[in-house]
Formats: sequence, C-alpha cells, structure tokens
Amino acid sequence: MTITSPVTLITGGSSGIGAATARRLLADGHRVAVTGRAAERLEKFAQETGATPDTLVTLPGDAADHQAVAAAVSTTVETFGRLDTVVANAGYATHDSLADGDPAQWRDMVLTNVLGPALLIHYALPALKKSRGRIVLIGSVAGVVYTPGNIYGATKRAVTGLAENTRRMVTGDGVGVTLVASGRVETAFWDAAGGAPEDLNLTADQIADSVVWAIRQPTEVDVNTVVIRPVGQTV
Repeated sequence: MTITSPVTLITGGSSGIGAATARRLLADGHRVAVTGRAAERLEKFAQETGATPDTLVTLPGDAADHQAVAAAVSTTVETFGRLDTVVANAGYATHDSLADGDPAQWRDMVLTNVLGPALLIHYALPALKKSRGRIVLIGSVAGVVYTPGNIYGATKRAVTGLAENTRRMVTGDGVGVTLVASGRVETAFWDAAGGAPEDLNLTADQIADSVVWAIRQPTEVDVNTVVIRPVGQTV
C-alpha cells in the first residue's frame, strides 16, 4: 500500500458487517480505520486481520458521542493523510416493541442508530469533499417495510431518510451516498434475541461484498439504494 491508497473509516468495525467490510477493503488495498466501544474487541480484530499499523487503525469510542466521532475522523485523516469513504455501520436492536419493551433501553439504541450516522457525516464531510468520496449507510429492510410496534425499524427508517437527504445535500460536491438495506444477517445482532431466526440468513461477508461493490464504482457513478434479502424472506 502507498500513501495514495484509498482510506475508509468504518464505525462499529470490530465485528459483523463492519469487520467483514474492513477485511474486504484491506484485501483490496485500502487503508482502514475502525471504531467500536470495546477496545479489547478492536484489538482482537486487528490481531486477527494481521494488518500492520500503517494499514489498519483501531479507534475506541461511542458512535453516538460527537467528541468521539470528531476525534475518529481527525485521527484517521492525520494518520493516513486523507479520507475517501465512511461506512456508518454501528447500530443494534433492542428486539422489543412499543407495547412490551423496556423504555430504559430505547434511548441508547436511537442515539446509536440515528445520531451516530448523522455525526459521522457531519465530521467527515470536509475531507470527503476534498477526495470526492463516498458515504455508505448500513440500513435495514426494517427501515423499508413497516413492522407493528417495532422501534428498531423506526430508527432504520430514519437512516433511510438520512441517506436521501444527505445525497441531495452533497451530490453537487461530487460525494456519493449509498444506503445498503439488508434483510436477515447471521451476526451478533441477534444475540440479545437468543439467536437468529432459523430461516435462511445472509452472512456478514455477503453484505460486505455489496458495500465494497458500491465503493468500487467509478467516481461519476452514485449507487443510491441497495436492498438485499436472503431468498425466502418475504418482508
């Protein structure tokens, strides 16, 4: 890799879709920075990749904390000299509903899933305008279809709107915006629900393939929305 190799910053990059995307991009010759709340998980991920500090940087921090996000962006640019792509991946679900859920758990989910991507866009935008780069938001099919009482789905519907609102704001600056809305994916996302549904699920690597495909597009091509479901998922 060289100092001209593309640079990507991924939030929630120590596991699941974020980690799979980081691995794909590292294999493609990108320099990558990943954030996450748990420093030990980030360190374990870095060790597993075998990447060197000049190709992979891990940045502990909360994706919904504006100071942590600002620091992650500035550290990435200072370390690698540029920023070409951001992937707003950090997010989770409480797996409950408005009727039977625990309201004490909702605030953090809403902040992580909605405020987090907005903060990443805000702080990364100056660098992305310079590179004429890309913004990728990891949404969900839950943000495209309605599910009775589902609060997680409401946060992902907000991300769906954020993607298009952002695109309209930055397209004149040469910055691309892609929403990747996935169906069921076999990741730690389901741990709090006791495991993923037994139906056919996608893998994190399959979603990462689509993210990287969007990133690889020529600078004049803006892939706006990618919806991915496993065959057999009807909603």
